[in-house]
Amino acid sequence: MNKVFSIISNLYIARRFYYSAVFLILLFITGYLYDPLFLMAKILLLVLTVFVFFDLYLLFFTRREILLLKRELPDKFSNGDMNRVNIYFKNVHAFPVDLMLIDEIPVQFQVRNFSIRHRLGSQQEKQLEYTLRPTLRGVHTFGRTLAYVKSPLALLERRCVFNKEAINVPVYPSFLNIRRYELMAISNTLTDAGIKKIRRTGHHTEFEQIRDYVAGDDARTVNWKATAKRGKLMINQYRDERSQQVYNIIDMGRLMKMPFNNLSLLDYSINSSLIIANTALFKHDKPGLITFNTAVNSFIAAERKSNTLLTMLEALYDQQTRFAESNYELLFASVKKLIPHRSLLIMYTNFESMASLKRQLPYFQRISRSHLLLVVVFLNTEIEEYRKKESAMNLEAIYDQTIAEKFIYDKALITRELTKHGILSVLTRPADLTVNLVNKYLELKDRGLI
Repeated sequence: MNKVFSIISNLYIARRFYYSAVFLILLFITGYLYDPLFLMAKILLLVLTVFVFFDLYLLFFTRREILLLKRELPDKFSNGDMNRVNIYFKNVHAFPVDLMLIDEIPVQFQVRNFSIRHRLGSQQEKQLEYTLRPTLRGVHTFGRTLAYVKSPLALLERRCVFNKEAINVPVYPSFLNIRRYELMAISNTLTDAGIKKIRRTGHHTEFEQIRDYVAGDDARTVNWKATAKRGKLMINQYRDERSQQVYNIIDMGRLMKMPFNNLSLLDYSINSSLIIANTALFKHDKPGLITFNTAVNSFIAAERKSNTLLTMLEALYDQQTRFAESNYELLFASVKKLIPHRSLLIMYTNFESMASLKRQLPYFQRISRSHLLLVVVFLNTEIEEYRKKESAMNLEAIYDQTIAEKFIYDKALITRELTKHGILSVLTRPADLTVNLVNKYLELKDRGLI
């Protein structure tokens, strides 16, 4: 009884059966007018019945399983990046089969028509791959994998169910690009990502040791006291300044909820802060983290340890917010209390008007007195694209174009206002955030500002 129920629940009728049935019905109708066609219709009905039962036998009674399938998922997904999912399957029968695979993708992707069609020869193995781009952090749940199998007759379909237990895959801040930026930061070959090389100017070093003069050494580093004492030229040897503190401060307020390419400004900032932290580690600096909204959500003191990046990754993965109005006064008090030494503070935030900036500018000025503050301001790429459309043809369109121009002009005014008060800023498109920040960080290092 269970065998019969299993067959019925997994048996589906294919299109070829319906086409054949419609043809036979038309043939029977025509047979009432012409007797030989009626006889032909009965013979074909018998043939179709035999083929249906033979197809049923091939799909359900030749072997217990008609297909072997395995799905491989990564331990975690990288947010905003393309992540690969592999499916391995094998036809265990002596005849070729046609497949339609349906993978139950997590609801966060909102994909409702995902399927893969493929033909497998006898005993043939195959690996298929598809990619997913998550745009939300958190746990994503994969359901079953369904395979609809047809024999060469293609009158019936058998449903095979795999991966019956749900699998949870966490989506972490973007970690796939860390290695790419790490190699570029070490070698300073940054032009491939649109990052210009910065010419080194002056000396931004700390003393290391006194050593003998060698031809080609900079004469300005001669140590005259040591030279007089030793009776030969001695010079001071310097090394690049290291172990500076670099804090990523992420605003988790209302304006950081805006989505661009399905990814919010908050997640762009989280992804970028992870890469900046890794770049700082390879430049021998100490990265730290502060996230805030109506309160300071998390604080990781700047340090250079083997697990620093992993600690930041776990902290950024768990960030939750209601996107309320951010409390910058609380941020200033927290920075003053938690960061006693001069540091580079990279502030990921966003302002849409001069009025909103001026409300927070006094706190920025106070922070910049003790630290080197770099404020990130995001360009609204959708407004830019709207402005580039064809010329306005009516009064309403002219009004919309004028408002778009004003928003874009306000962004330039915001950066100019920050510069006027001695505060560094980066005006960037969300997609270019990481590239522009890595460039700015390396520039500040070469200029000796940190």
